[in-house]
Amino acid sequence: MAQPISGGPAAHGFWRSTFSSLRIPNYRLYFTGQSISLAGTWMQMTAQSWLVLVLTRSSTELGLVVALQTVPVLLLAPYGGVVADRADKRRLMIVLQVAMGCQALVLGLLTVLGAVRFWQVCLLAVILGLNNAFENSARQAFVREMVGRDELRNAITLNSVTVNAARAVGPAIGGVLIATVGVGVCFLANAASFAAVVISLLIMNTAALQPSPPAVRARGQLREGLSYAAKTPDIAIPLAMMGLVGMLAYEFQVSVPVLARQSFHGGSEAYGFLTAAMGIGAVVGGLFTAARGRTGLRSMIIAGAGFGLAIIACAFAPVIGLAYAAMLFVGWASVSFIAIGNSTIQLASAPSMRGRALALWQVAFQGTTPIGGPLIGWIIAIASPRIGLAVGGASCLAAAAGGYWLSQRYRRPPDGSSAGWPIQSATDEDPADQSATALISPAVNAQP
Repeated sequence: MAQPISGGPAAHGFWRSTFSSLRIPNYRLYFTGQSISLAGTWMQMTAQSWLVLVLTRSSTELGLVVALQTVPVLLLAPYGGVVADRADKRRLMIVLQVAMGCQALVLGLLTVLGAVRFWQVCLLAVILGLNNAFENSARQAFVREMVGRDELRNAITLNSVTVNAARAVGPAIGGVLIATVGVGVCFLANAASFAAVVISLLIMNTAALQPSPPAVRARGQLREGLSYAAKTPDIAIPLAMMGLVGMLAYEFQVSVPVLARQSFHGGSEAYGFLTAAMGIGAVVGGLFTAARGRTGLRSMIIAGAGFGLAIIACAFAPVIGLAYAAMLFVGWASVSFIAIGNSTIQLASAPSMRGRALALWQVAFQGTTPIGGPLIGWIIAIASPRIGLAVGGASCLAAAAGGYWLSQRYRRPPDGSSAGWPIQSATDEDPADQSATALISPAVNAQP
């Protein structure tokens, strides 16, 4: 990461290090396209949740749609990681981004024409999920090809900032559009926004990319990726933590609209601003994370604990003003948790395994939603949206405690000897330079 200019003002050095990866032309181009496209994506997510509530008036059905959108990630994302390791990631992303634009266009036309039905929303959610199962790991692995190892942490964090800046802008615009011109316009605007990221991919300088050597097609590559992740603590522990948090805490599409409507008696604007507050907090927190550039299990555990406390504070806020304030901290901790975990996994992964490792990260993040989405929807239905949200906060605290316990277990084997399975910092060594024997540590066999 670039260091502050010697002798320059501290503030100038902070901002220079915060945005250091944007000095790379290809990433700057990609970052611009993604910023436009992601605002449309969050607009669609807001509109889809509200559309389902209008059509069904059921939090359980809302959880079902979210689950249908993520079932393909659970089932196919590991294979999507294999494809990402084999393919030209830029070309694969172009095809899949175009497909996502078409999905948004169809949903928008059905809604504007007044022909939309709940089953159609469900079908299109599955189609989007199929696309995400292959696009997510390719997109995340492509970041390193644009910026290289030195700027990877900064680029990942800035990408998270972009996602959450879009979270702030998209839902707020979506809430206004829903109230003025209708839900369908949000879907059509999102369809148009995909042109920005597709154009950025088409015109970037391919000679400046640093592509990972494609994995040779062979049998057992999916199983190989699973085994590799399980034997690498800096991958296995973040995956376990995200599996629990992703299943129960990141169900905001289910809990927040019902919280706005039932607990605070608000409309689409209240939902939009709750989500926007989370996005604003994530942007501010992400900028600090980008500047500090920390990775590793300790930082992820701290972020997870903070995430849980912030969610619980929002869940039991007595008035919506305090809920807005709590959502700022929810966003801050959320982006830190995601960016730290993603960076730790990428830096711990060998280049030929990165796509598969990131695919497992997506399974833990989004693929657990088919379980968590309906479960949180059911909890909300039988209890309240406050309880449903608080369950997510409790899961973050449990993940932080479990991550700490696992890290200590790997450091100190049960027999009390000092020859443990050390948690090596992902910043200390390039995985590409590690010996193949590091994939199977003697300490693995020492575990019960």
